[in-house]
Amino acid sequence: MDQAAQTMIDNLEKNSGKSLDEWVAIVKSTGLSKHGEIIKLLKETHGLTHGYANLVAHKAKGSDAGSAANLADLITEQYKGKEALKPIYDQLIAEIKKFGTDVEVAPKKAYVSLRRKKQFAMLTPATKARFEIGINLKGVESSSVLEKITAANSMCSHRIKLESIGEISAETIGWLKEAYEQAG
Repeated sequence: MDQAAQTMIDNLEKNSGKSLDEWVAIVKSTGLSKHGEIIKLLKETHGLTHGYANLVAHKAKGSDAGSAANLADLITEQYKGKEALKPIYDQLIAEIKKFGTDVEVAPKKAYVSLRRKKQFAMLTPATKARFEIGINLKGVESSSVLEKITAANSMCSHRIKLESIGEISAETIGWLKEAYEQAG
């Protein structure tokens, strides 16, 4: 389990007075199975914030990355039907691991989070033909490959879109390295 998820679980009990296991038991006792219904119940009936409700809903359904038996299976699942994009992921991971021994590679259901002290990038097979790198960079303008994300709820400030391994440039790796350095 990654550190961010563990911190959230620890804070859940501090803030709500109930452990994650107690919340999961509450959800299971309702018989609800749809994610949205579970979140609504936890928020409206029990006063949990959306983040905690989402965490509990995923844990109750076993649909979170932490419930996967093997994290490598999460990556395999991400690339089903998108196999042509897997070499992009493999090349990026090889380059990113050269940044330092403190890079945490945390697979999720739909993307891979890259963390140092905080998340600095996300690697996502966005469509069958497009790979996206989400990057957290403070105070950086767009460039020839780097696009600023303007959505208020985005988990990253910028993105780079790739369609082939040949599009991984020194500039792309440079932006990832800068984000890595800012996250330390």
